[in-house]
Amino acid sequence: VQLQASGGGLVQAGGSLRLSCAASESIFSTGAMGWYRQAPGKQRELVATITSGGSTNYADSVKGRFTISRDNAKNTVYLQMNSLKPDDTAVYYCNARRMYGVRPYDYWGQGTQVTVSS
Repeated sequence: VQLQASGGGLVQAGGSLRLSCAASESIFSTGAMGWYRQAPGKQRELVATITSGGSTNYADSVKGRFTISRDNAKNTVYLQMNSLKPDDTAVYYCNARRMYGVRPYDYWGQGTQVTVSS
C-alpha cells in the first residue's frame, strides 16, 4: 500500500478531527502531498497541499480552520480539522502526484469518511 489514510469519524459541528496519511518513503520524500475530499453527488475537490519544503495551500472553504502538516521522519502527512461544519462531510483522500518523465501519476489513499452532524 502506497498511501494509507486514517482518522475519520463522526463528530458534531464545531468539533475537531485529525486525519493521518502514512506513505511509502519512495513517494513521500519526492514531493508535495495533499488532501482531497468528495461529498456525495459532488466532484472530488482539493482541500490542502503541502510541499516537501513545508509550503501550504488551502481551499478557501477551509482556510483558518484546517491545517496540513507533514512529519518527514514518519513519512506521514496530517490534516488537522477544527471548527468542523456539516458541509465538511465527505470522504477524504490523501494524494501524491508524481511526474514520471512528462507524465503525471496520482497516488491515492483509500479514503476515510468524515461525517459532521449539525
